[in-house]
Amino acid sequence: MAQPTGGPSYEAARDELLEVVRQLEAGGLPLEQSLTLWERGEELAAICQAWLDGARERLEARRPADGNANTDATNHDPADAE
Repeated sequence: MAQPTGGPSYEAARDELLEVVRQLEAGGLPLEQSLTLWERGEELAAICQAWLDGARERLEARRPADGNANTDATNHDPADAE
């Protein structure tokens, strides 16, 4: 799945989703407004998931095919660069 185009950025969708959740958790909303917020939350969650899926695909596309490359930066010895 490719990253979404024409919609909000991951950060914008995540921030709006957090606000939707905050409003729903606070309660006190009429049923219809709660349902509308819930539906918007579902849409935003799907947008965020699409962004994350796209990012994962990009990372996997750059990963060596054999899987033997050491990608853990904590094992990098700066002395090796000399």
